[in-house]
Amino acid sequence: MIESKLFAKYKLGATELQNRIVMSPMTRCRAIGNVPNALMATYYQQRSGAGLIITEGVSPSPNGLGYARIPGIYSSQQVDGWKLVTTAVHGKGAKIFCQLMHTGRISHSLNMPDGSQLLAPSAVKADGQMWTDTKQMQDFPVPKAMTDNDLLLTKAEYVTAAKNAIEAGFDGVELHGANGYLLEQFLSPVSNIRTDNYGGSIENRARFVLEVAEAVSTAIGKGKTAIRLSPYGVASDMPHYPEIAPTYAYLSEQLYKLGIGYIHIVDHSAMGAPIVPIEMKNIIRSNFKNTIILSGGYDKAKAEDAIDIGLGDLVAFGRPFINNPDLVERYKNDWPLSQSLLMDLFYTADEKGYTGYPNYAG
Repeated sequence: MIESKLFAKYKLGATELQNRIVMSPMTRCRAIGNVPNALMATYYQQRSGAGLIITEGVSPSPNGLGYARIPGIYSSQQVDGWKLVTTAVHGKGAKIFCQLMHTGRISHSLNMPDGSQLLAPSAVKADGQMWTDTKQMQDFPVPKAMTDNDLLLTKAEYVTAAKNAIEAGFDGVELHGANGYLLEQFLSPVSNIRTDNYGGSIENRARFVLEVAEAVSTAIGKGKTAIRLSPYGVASDMPHYPEIAPTYAYLSEQLYKLGIGYIHIVDHSAMGAPIVPIEMKNIIRSNFKNTIILSGGYDKAKAEDAIDIGLGDLVAFGRPFINNPDLVERYKNDWPLSQSLLMDLFYTADEKGYTGYPNYAG
């Protein structure tokens, strides 16, 4: 019997993964005071059957702390907290990338420390609301349009955060360029109405994303640098625009020229979002010859098919990892998946609905 490619080892640049199964980044809001902790280390360790774990979104700056209780990686205390996580994960054989997530305009001052700024490419308010621990649901504010100095400082923050991630023991970083956060805000002509070199044409709108990717890859290595993209996604008030396909065609070409380790393509159509057309995935696959991670609504059979036809090299699973910490073993042995998912506890502050899900007992 031929073993599924899902469970075969895979070389991600110079990093060998124990299988092709990736744990998707999922915000869980357990970082009290924005500092990673022992509870989070237990959570990730429980799921270390994956070949690669991508952390929840981690802010590179106080300015990027959009949500309540999300972790950062810009202070020594945070670096020390992440060392607990990386040590726990590596002890079980998995590799782990830190997802750098600057939320940009998807934020609220009540979730941010004193002295921070709510920044975005342009002063364009996002429709909708977000949770704050002190005043519950609040409208998104109008962000401050980034100045030339803000652009330089933010890029430097990404670089420092990436270096901090390597110091903390991570195997690399994934830049969050999806789901309507800062980097995607630059890509869209709806959220980016700048008239300088960072707005207008596709090349200009992609400029900041590419500059950040280049600066980070120069600082920590090309193979340790990656990016997550969500073409056709609408999360965080990102309406569609006519130039989506040529934007991501150009971006994937340029990212390949930079030589970064992987592109992680998000397709949230399984949860009701617009589908990412297969033509778009094929364009990215054609333009970007390094590793492609696919995510969004995959099960074991669909993942095997996607790898077999060459659409992707690795497949990421999100929600199934929440209530199936031993997901890889369940797939490998054809054990049933748990259907008990406590969605009302996704973003709470303690261990309930977080580290309490059991492994398969037979």
